[in-house]
Amino acid sequence: MPDSIALHSNPADTLHRRGLMFILSSPSGAGKTTIARMLLDSDPEIAMSVSVTTRHPRPGEQDGVDYHFVDQQTFERMVEESEFYEWATVFGHSYGTPKAQIRGGLKEGRDFLFDIDWQGTQQLYQKAQTDVARVFILPPSLVELNRRLTNRATDSGEVIAARMARAQAEISHWDGYDYVVINDDVDVCFEKVREILAAERMKRARQTGLIGFVRELMRGQIA
Repeated sequence: MPDSIALHSNPADTLHRRGLMFILSSPSGAGKTTIARMLLDSDPEIAMSVSVTTRHPRPGEQDGVDYHFVDQQTFERMVEESEFYEWATVFGHSYGTPKAQIRGGLKEGRDFLFDIDWQGTQQLYQKAQTDVARVFILPPSLVELNRRLTNRATDSGEVIAARMARAQAEISHWDGYDYVVINDDVDVCFEKVREILAAERMKRARQTGLIGFVRELMRGQIA
């Protein structure tokens, strides 16, 4: 039908918008990294924000892809020169979000995904409030969280205990997020996160192309 074709070719569907910083946070083991990977694999319009870190690469990690790996002296210089949106030290290693590429990308309408903790989320939100959407992922229980950490078999019992203690502290900050999702089923959780991202992209404040589009509508005349 002609009307149907016109609907799907509506120029409003391709109006320019400002990009967003989409934050996923969770206690270690609650699933944010898995959800982040699923989102990146399914959505070509969002890219991972590549953090700077002082920790050594893990097997399979690539510099500039997974992280920008630097020494402590370089990291401290970047802090002094205000090159980070946010930074923090976790388990003896420093992590930071570099500003330059993200600022340019947001103007071009690109979205960035952040896998950061609540401290980093606070710092990022303080500096870029309207560009930020915050999602916190909760485990279904602490028992399940401990099981997941243990089954990963990547940490010692001492490290797992430290992560569990930190998890309880992180969970206490759940109300500092715009959205909270319980990860009882990873596929269900992923779909909820996708719905949140879609809604955030459609916020009026991000639809920068709407101003000109609406002005043209208001100038138009009915034939």
